[in-house]
Amino acid sequence: MKRLFLVFSLLITVFVSSCIPHKDTLYIQDKGTAIDSLQTIVEQQKPYRVQINDILNIRVKALDQENVQIFNPIGNGDLNASGVEKSYFDGFTVDLHGNIRIPTLGKMNVLGYTTEEIEQMIEKKLLAEEFKETANIFVTVKLTGLKYITTGEIGSTGTKVLFQERVNILEAIANSGDIPVTGDKKDVLIIRQYPQGQKIHHLDLTDINVMNSPYYYIQPNDMIYVKPLKQKAWGTGTNALQNIGAIATVLSVITTTVLLLQRI
Repeated sequence: MKRLFLVFSLLITVFVSSCIPHKDTLYIQDKGTAIDSLQTIVEQQKPYRVQINDILNIRVKALDQENVQIFNPIGNGDLNASGVEKSYFDGFTVDLHGNIRIPTLGKMNVLGYTTEEIEQMIEKKLLAEEFKETANIFVTVKLTGLKYITTGEIGSTGTKVLFQERVNILEAIANSGDIPVTGDKKDVLIIRQYPQGQKIHHLDLTDINVMNSPYYYIQPNDMIYVKPLKQKAWGTGTNALQNIGAIATVLSVITTTVLLLQRI
C-alpha cells in the first residue's frame, strides 16, 4: 500500500509539472509593473530593400497609354492561373546578379533598393531615353505579394502569400492557423535572407515589447519556425483535466497489474 501511495504521489508530481502554464499561452503580455497605464508602443520598421529572387510588379502610365503598353504585361497566359501565378509570369524577377530586364530599357540593377527608389530610377531612365516631360510618365513599383514560409508547431505549414505592404509576425501567424498550446510562443524563430546569407532572429511573442523589435514586421521570403514545447514530446496533457485523466488511466493499469500479481 505504501508503494502504491508512493507511485501515486510521483505520478501526481510528474503530471502536474508537465502542465503548460497559462501565461505561456498568452500573446503580448505586459511583464512590467505599470499595468494600469496606457502605453504607447513604437513600432519599428525599416524600409524593405529588394533582394535576389524577389518579383516586382512594375506599371507605367502616361497621357497616351498606348505609348507605354509595352512596359505593362497583358497577362493573357493561363486564364485559370491564380493571382500568385499571374504575378510570377507577369512580374519582373530579380536575378542572381540583382538585375531585372525591362522592355527597351534593358537590364537595371535593383538589388538593395527600395521600391520607391526603383520607381525614381525607372522614371528617370524613361524620360532620358524614351519620353519627354510632357508625356507625364507615372511609374509604380510594388512587390508581387509578401511571401513567407511557416513550419514547426503551427496551425498550417507551407508557403503563404499576403497582398499587403506591411505584415507583422502576429498577422502572419494568424493567417497560418495560429500557434497551438503546444507551440513555444516565447522563442519563435525568424530565418531571414540577407545578401551575405541567412540569419536567425528570436522573438518572444508573450512579451508586449516584441512590438518594439526590428523583426516584428516580417519581410518577403522569411521563414517562421515555431518550436514544440517539451510537454508535447513527453506526451502528457496540456492542462490539469487531461493530466487527471492520464493519471487515472495509469493508476488503473497499475492497480490491475498488482491485483493480478497477488493472485499468482
